[in-house]
Amino acid sequence: MNKKTVPILLAFLCMGFGDAAGPLVNLATEAFSISNAAASLIASAGFIMFGLLSIPMGIVQYRIGKKNVMLLGLSIFLIGVLIPVFGLSFSLLLLAVFIMGAGAAVLQVAGNPIMRDVSDAGRYSRNLSFGQFIKAIGSLSATLIPAFAAGKLVSDYFRFQAGGMVKAAEWRLMFPIYGAIILITVAAVFLLRLKEKDVGQKPTTFGTSFKALGNPTILMMVMAIFLYVGAEVSMSSKIAVFFSRQYTIDLGSIGMLGVGVFFLSLTIGRFLGSVILTWMKPHLFLVVTSLLSIFGIGLIFIHTITTAWVSVFLIGIGFANIFPLVFSITVDAFPEKTNEISGLMVTAIVGGAVIPPLTGVIADINLGLSFLVPLACIVYVTGVALVQYTRVKA
Repeated sequence: MNKKTVPILLAFLCMGFGDAAGPLVNLATEAFSISNAAASLIASAGFIMFGLLSIPMGIVQYRIGKKNVMLLGLSIFLIGVLIPVFGLSFSLLLLAVFIMGAGAAVLQVAGNPIMRDVSDAGRYSRNLSFGQFIKAIGSLSATLIPAFAAGKLVSDYFRFQAGGMVKAAEWRLMFPIYGAIILITVAAVFLLRLKEKDVGQKPTTFGTSFKALGNPTILMMVMAIFLYVGAEVSMSSKIAVFFSRQYTIDLGSIGMLGVGVFFLSLTIGRFLGSVILTWMKPHLFLVVTSLLSIFGIGLIFIHTITTAWVSVFLIGIGFANIFPLVFSITVDAFPEKTNEISGLMVTAIVGGAVIPPLTGVIADINLGLSFLVPLACIVYVTGVALVQYTRVKA
């Protein structure tokens, strides 16, 4: 890595702050006495913005450049994280996450391809995996920062006062901390000097973006992102319930630990991916990591508590590098369509809003069978990986 990657890695850290929506769902449910369905609006708000903004921002990116789009995303994100500093109600919380989701979507459109601009030759896939590792640290901060900032356990922030309101003063400390980090990142990106590697000269439009889907390879890879994100969200939303129902483990303590193990293994896997990609080709690594994901999900169907824990860990390790690998392989194959690919692939993150409801419907019938949905998604991704690897070897 070179010093130009540092500002971009800071931007990836900020992207991870968008995952604060998970803890916010619990806060909203308990603090504002609303239904689970209403609270779920918080989690889905960010995904909505990925669907709405990604392709338009890919078009804007052609006109003003990736660096300026990144600065725009950081600025939008900053507005979102500052809203809870001045007050906390359900409507303000929803608005904050909605704006943070918009910022995260814009950052993803710019951040993934701009990493190619700051990467040395042959290091794009490795650097993008490392960027996702940094993003994962930002995601973990959604629960770690409040705990360290206030010197209390996270659960302390969800206690009721008289009248049913939550003690949120300490909990809101995470937002000014996020704001300070974002401001530092804005300065670092603003001062960054780079030459953007825009190969093609044709303007990016809605027409060119959707026309790119006419390319079978690009369509195949975009679908892989759609299904992968759906599989990841499905797994993270069902792990705690699985431990609770299958092994009668307390959902509020050890059951939630399963989710922690999943996200921790994602973080570890992304770091390992950045190391492995120094000597393994991206196409082969995508095959290996996809097959590991299938093996991990398969262990869930062996009903022992030991294999369940091993399964969760292996799934996280396997899932960790699928997104950056699919993205970087596609951009490297079609560098002249970078903006279109970026917009399409970030739009495909809406798979996280489409696939989990299907998983949930099956889970209401049989929880164990619901894991067939993410399994089917990863089988598709593995098929795509094998096709791409075969083409490279041919």
